[in-house]
Amino acid sequence: MAKQKTDKKKSPPKIENRKARHDFHIDETYEAGLALRGTEVKSIRAGKASINEAFAYLSNGEVWLKNMYIKPYEFGSYNNHDERRDRKLLLKRKEIKEIDKYINQKGFTLVPLKLYFKGGYAKLLIGLGRGKKSFDKRDDIKEKDMKREIDRKIKGNYKINL
Repeated sequence: MAKQKTDKKKSPPKIENRKARHDFHIDETYEAGLALRGTEVKSIRAGKASINEAFAYLSNGEVWLKNMYIKPYEFGSYNNHDERRDRKLLLKRKEIKEIDKYINQKGFTLVPLKLYFKGGYAKLLIGLGRGKKSFDKRDDIKEKDMKREIDRKIKGNYKINL
């Protein structure tokens, strides 16, 4: 018998901002669509994008994403896009009003958390975040280390002195 080749579709990459949850307390999250050009979509599908330095802001009742990097598409020729242009986020009016209410409070900001594809459309998970202080970050690291040690103790691979 001949072996049959299985065609496994490679799923598009999920681009994450790992540093965001370390630097911010995330209160609420929203899923927003992105207004993109064709070459931008192809670059994102290839995994050539970064949201680490990006942030979102409100302007005239619309939410915009600034400083998101999308590498120019290799085969895009004259149709290519600017790498760091402002991109419009597509949200419902009710969600924009909620976000506006939170942003006007002291200390809240819109932080992009994850970029992914859902049903063929590019989606961005944004969170309403409040900046952490350095002692908050240390507490989070301490809790993570304690949890890791307890998990190791339960598994039996690690000996600790409590």
